[in-house]
Amino acid sequence: MSTSSFAVDIPELTLAAARKGDVRAFERIYRSFEKPAYTLALRMLGDPEEAHEVVHDGMLQLFKRISQFRGQSPFWGWTRQIMVNEALMRLRKRQPVESLDVMPEPGIEHAHFMPMHGREMERALMALPELTRAVIWLYHVEGYTHEEIAESFGKTPSFSKSQLSRGIERLRQMLVPAAELNLCAMN
Repeated sequence: MSTSSFAVDIPELTLAAARKGDVRAFERIYRSFEKPAYTLALRMLGDPEEAHEVVHDGMLQLFKRISQFRGQSPFWGWTRQIMVNEALMRLRKRQPVESLDVMPEPGIEHAHFMPMHGREMERALMALPELTRAVIWLYHVEGYTHEEIAESFGKTPSFSKSQLSRGIERLRQMLVPAAELNLCAMN
């Protein structure tokens, strides 16, 4: 079972009706995926207006191509990939696309990353280069593998692994001092 916010079961009757052009079926699909699509686009792009545009454009693509969905994978996964592709197209149009080029310390593993939630995490994520933020979101939240991320970006799996490692290290650098300050203030 996926932990993706896209993991929504759409009844086969709704999909069949949507394939035939039923507007109410399209509306049910849209409402089911609007929030996870917006969240994904916002995390990848960092811009609320662009995130809304990704949802709009992605849903148009979904509705145009729904007859191509064959049911060989979950509908939600197909829908998520359309939204990821829309967000990635916008990232590619931006010039230059930044990524983290600072090498992490040897031996740093993702498991050592101190999870933190709330405003500090949100600010730290938004401070990352968009490419790095997108890789972190796709890997940790959407459950993509390094191979899937690499394919989406037209890169190698080592690209995904390095962006993830560097991004986690950068987050740690931003968040651990904040957490230490909070601890000191409590004492």
